[in-house]
Amino acid sequence: MQLVEVTPDRVVATLEVRPNLCTTGEILHGGAIMAFADTLGGVGTFVSLAEGKRTATVESSTKFIGAARVGSTVTAECEALHRGKTTMVWQTKILTAQGKLCAVVTQTQLVLDI
Repeated sequence: MQLVEVTPDRVVATLEVRPNLCTTGEILHGGAIMAFADTLGGVGTFVSLAEGKRTATVESSTKFIGAARVGSTVTAECEALHRGKTTMVWQTKILTAQGKLCAVVTQTQLVLDI
C-alpha cells in the first residue's frame, strides 16, 4: 500500500494486486479490499485525533461491485462523511486503473480516550 494523499477529510492510496491478495481466480479477495479500506478510514481518523485519543472501527459495510485482477493496481479514495467528537464516518471507493468501481466501503470509527 502506498499513501498518496492524507488530509483530515480525505485519504488516497494505491495497492498492487499481488497473488497473495487474490482468490484462486486471480481476483483481489474481498477481505483484502475490506482491510485496505479499513486502513484508510483509520488513517483519516488518526490524523484528526486530539492528543490522548485513539480510534477503533466499530462498524463496516462493503458493497462489492467489480473485480480487480492480479498484476493490476487499485486506487482507494476515502472521504469523511461525518467528523464528530466521538465518531467519524468514512466512505472509501476502490477503483481500477481504468476507473472501474470495484467496491464501496462505509465505516464508522469510534474516538476513544487512551
